[in-house]
Amino acid sequence: METYSLQNDLKVFGLQVKTFPQGIGETFNSLTKTLPKAFTRSYYGISEMTGEGMIYLATSTELYEGEADNYHFHRYIVPKGKYLATIVKDWRNKIPTLKTVFNQMMQDDRVDKQKPCIEWYKDEDEMWCMVKADIRKELLSESQLV
Repeated sequence: METYSLQNDLKVFGLQVKTFPQGIGETFNSLTKTLPKAFTRSYYGISEMTGEGMIYLATSTELYEGEADNYHFHRYIVPKGKYLATIVKDWRNKIPTLKTVFNQMMQDDRVDKQKPCIEWYKDEDEMWCMVKADIRKELLSESQLV
């Protein structure tokens, strides 16, 4: 697992998948058909377990302030900070295994289990599975090194 530092909050917007997990591809297709410059943007899948079950958002970066308002899509901020990441190559052929990747990542003591899981679709081949690092645990482990 790699570590990745997101330097700034990431503003994204998109659609909630109504039939998770079956509707993920369809929802991303709908998003890319709606947005201008669809293939010059980054895309993110954001999943979070709530009291009502799994919520999954298919999102894209906001190219300018207020863009999300034009489409009446859900807004979301991916908070800056340290993330643990697993890089998945040829992700389209590995979609059924992504749940296992995230389950394995969640076993790491450094993970903040209260934060959502992030899928960053870097390009047609590479996708990053990301989970927020728990800063309290990071600070604790650093202080133990002293």
